[in-house]
Amino acid sequence: MSFRIASSPHQHNQRSTAQIMRMVTLACLPGIVMQAVMFGYGVLIQLLLAIVTAWLSEAAILTLRNRPVLPRLKDNSALLTAVLLAVAIPPYAPWWLIVIGTAFAIIMVKQLYGGLGNNLFNPAMAAYVLLLVSFPLQMTQWLPPASLQLVTLTPFDALCSIFSQYSCSGFSLSQLQSGVDGTTMATPLDTLRTGLSRGFTLTENMHSPVFYAFAGSGWLWVNLAYLAGGLLLIQQNIISWRIPVAVIASMFVLFAIASLVAPDSLAGPLFHLFSGGTMLAAFFIATDPVSASTTDKGRLLYGSLIGVLIFLIRSFGGYPDAIAFAVLLANMTVPLIDYYTRPRTYGHRTRSELK
Repeated sequence: MSFRIASSPHQHNQRSTAQIMRMVTLACLPGIVMQAVMFGYGVLIQLLLAIVTAWLSEAAILTLRNRPVLPRLKDNSALLTAVLLAVAIPPYAPWWLIVIGTAFAIIMVKQLYGGLGNNLFNPAMAAYVLLLVSFPLQMTQWLPPASLQLVTLTPFDALCSIFSQYSCSGFSLSQLQSGVDGTTMATPLDTLRTGLSRGFTLTENMHSPVFYAFAGSGWLWVNLAYLAGGLLLIQQNIISWRIPVAVIASMFVLFAIASLVAPDSLAGPLFHLFSGGTMLAAFFIATDPVSASTTDKGRLLYGSLIGVLIFLIRSFGGYPDAIAFAVLLANMTVPLIDYYTRPRTYGHRTRSELK
């Protein structure tokens, strides 16, 4: 009988790391499909570009490190990183954006720290922040949902737009951003922030066509799809319920209190839970087994910290969504959280008990 020492992520079940990563990727499919339906075929092209770049980057750096390539590629960790980054950026962003971001995530954030199990930060979110800070214009060019688009885009239009920034019929990306009413549209969170900064009240802002019911048009269904995939992961015991519940609960409580205190300037909790990438973050990003807390109490604290940071940045910071910054800041606290929340060793007694 032989024993093998392996790096994290460790799971208390019979599934291998490759199986876990593959199941998490499959659980993203409902959200990916809904994003493609709501925001166009560009999502699928970005996915393909990200996956190919992740595999090539991982193979190249592993070759330079004299490590076996095929076994590392088969663990599906690079695949999952590529998927999470691809669905986080605008579907019609230029092709080089996802290539730079994915290569940075794999080479700089993952492999230069020692590979899977050794990285301090979530690779996809670190790459997202790099792209957002370096290329803010390209990272904020989201098209309106399909129901509000002025031009219906085919798969070939999506391909042309990503590689040339013009559709096959000659429309520029700025023209494609125009809704059916002719006005340039942005994400619900960005639209709300911009409107409030111009002196409009919350009620006046919510008259924009980018909003639907209590959330953003299109984003409500995308978040519900990721919620369904996340609940499946919990049911299959792939992820712990503690982190997503802590993220969602802390956001709900804080935004509920804030909306009562300042009803004309801060939206309610349902708007923030189902607009932007909240459900994707709660179930698929914050639960990263490498960069997240590993103790039960620590996971509750870690998830709550992410929820608090999202609330603070969305309400008072300069970035509308705030998820990537919240996750990376919480990643920095994980060693401290795990140290103070680690379970006591069986049979161990403290000094006070010995007295």
